[in-house]
Amino acid sequence: MICMTSLELAKQAAKLLDDKKAENISVIKIDGISSLADYFVIATGRGSTHVRSLSDELEEKLKEQGTAPARIEGYRSDSWILLDYSQVVVHVFTQEARDFYDLDRLWTDGLKIDWQA
Repeated sequence: MICMTSLELAKQAAKLLDDKKAENISVIKIDGISSLADYFVIATGRGSTHVRSLSDELEEKLKEQGTAPARIEGYRSDSWILLDYSQVVVHVFTQEARDFYDLDRLWTDGLKIDWQA
């Protein structure tokens, strides 16, 4: 079991999503402005099938590294799946759902992290 900090987990989630061809990946540090989590990871899939495969891949790869989500929401949805890793919450959207919910704008007070650095 690998113990990761919340920042390492957020960056690892972003990298795994990127490896599976997720688009427009954002990592936002929200710990100073919300008690929900330390980081949000937001990514876009090309459609509902891609959103599910991104979520499945992320869950599987992080479990292999010893980290399982506390809960998963929206799996039956065609547009948004949330994986809650306690300190890190991952949102995987279709483009339409991402535009509609606009979490990037809602959390503009958060600090955008360069996860590729």
